[in-house]
Amino acid sequence: MLALVFPHLPTDRIARRLWGLSWRSKGRPEHHPPILCAGRRENAMRLTALDEVSERLGLKRGQGLAEARAMFPKIDVVDEDGAADQGLLEAIADWCDRYTPLVALDGREGLFLDITGCTHLFGGEEALLKDILGRLLQMGFDVKGAISSSPGLSWAACRFGRGGVIADQVTEAVLAPLPVNALRIDEATIAALYKLGLKRIGDLLPMPRAPLARRFGIHLLLRLDQALGHNEEAISPRRPVAALSAERRLAEPIQAEEHILQLAGQIAISLKSELEARGVGGRVFELVLFRVDGRVFRIAAGASQPLQDPKRISSLFSERLNAVHDDLDAGFGFELLRLNVLQHDVFRISQGDFTGNGDSEISLADFIDRVSARLGADCLQIADPKQSHMPERAEIFVPAIAARIVREETRELSAFVPRSDRPLRLFRHPELVEAFAATVPDGPPRRFRWRRIVHEVIRAEGPERISPEWWHDEEDVEERDYFRLESEAGRRFWIFRAGHYVAGKAAPTWRVHGIFA
Repeated sequence: MLALVFPHLPTDRIARRLWGLSWRSKGRPEHHPPILCAGRRENAMRLTALDEVSERLGLKRGQGLAEARAMFPKIDVVDEDGAADQGLLEAIADWCDRYTPLVALDGREGLFLDITGCTHLFGGEEALLKDILGRLLQMGFDVKGAISSSPGLSWAACRFGRGGVIADQVTEAVLAPLPVNALRIDEATIAALYKLGLKRIGDLLPMPRAPLARRFGIHLLLRLDQALGHNEEAISPRRPVAALSAERRLAEPIQAEEHILQLAGQIAISLKSELEARGVGGRVFELVLFRVDGRVFRIAAGASQPLQDPKRISSLFSERLNAVHDDLDAGFGFELLRLNVLQHDVFRISQGDFTGNGDSEISLADFIDRVSARLGADCLQIADPKQSHMPERAEIFVPAIAARIVREETRELSAFVPRSDRPLRLFRHPELVEAFAATVPDGPPRRFRWRRIVHEVIRAEGPERISPEWWHDEEDVEERDYFRLESEAGRRFWIFRAGHYVAGKAAPTWRVHGIFA
């Protein structure tokens, strides 16, 4: 487990904006005042972030701004921006994906990286830690890191110790001289431990556990066991881990879109064998582009059916790159490309017949994929059945790229089979009509006025009673009696009566819900 901490992240963000990304390697400008961030705390302006120069001057976090200005009138104070700091930390987490897909945020100034099984790709743990710290330093960040077998030990070593790679045999020796603050416990427990003279973790190790639990709670022992590696602690990655992934590291950065697509096709070829071995095809793909300066671009593309063909996968990203052309800034080029399979499904191999039906099916799916990739998944929609006996709820519009899955899932439900007695056109909202000479209590009207035109009824079928869905509708929703009516002009309507004729109450209303061909 690799833990990283950025003790001066807010001020590093400001310094990178003022002096460039490589300001640490070049050195800060001479005679420039220290950089501080201030924000309102408890109805007072206080210092929230300091750079190294401010710390050497003796300033402290939480100190009042007026007091700091009285001590050093020429200090440069900037308003804190928590959203910008959080965005920068997430951008660094995206950049760390090149080392492992399991990256988790740790508060406002730290990261956890689960590097299990990844270190051999970089020459071992020492080489990996040296590489990541050196790269982040070149990008203008003050960073410390530690690698151990537990998140608690790595966290404590990088913040309160020397960091580096810690072997399991020296866990207690590394923890013993560290303050109890390194156990990630609350301030009240720390203050209580200090009152008893227990200031170092080494003071707690030889003590009996039962009195510690009674006096300070079980949480103290839990944190101690996590730091020692006796109790496992899981981290929560900020992004789901891809089912399949392949990448290509480049000796020379690339910028042109045609080169990106060419490499994406080559990476897709390397994924094909693994997809075939599992008998699956990709449904959602993600192309991750790592720029030289550390910025990461993620481009996702979906398919209407499982894909294994590298050419079709590459064509998806051809449309996506055209759609995001203005937002994709290549800068000085991309040095690493990765293709992830985020979702996959069973791949059914079908043999085309002599009529060409197989080719037409492929061409339709390819059309849906290309248009959805260019204009978005919601640009093409199709009506699919939904489990409901209310007519306006029996269908739902879903993206065409996902319609195949919906159709396969609903094919097994007999309640979803479309009924032949439903109108070809169903109105989104039933329209009010004025009915005349309706047969009481359950008969159809003999004529009705709709959209200022009176229609004489010559044939009628019904009623078909549909009760409201009690799990969706309110208690005052009326039952509906539907009729299929044919007028003298040959037009056929589907109308309903909401409620029933009851003596002493207002007559129920009639509405037209759809029309037949």
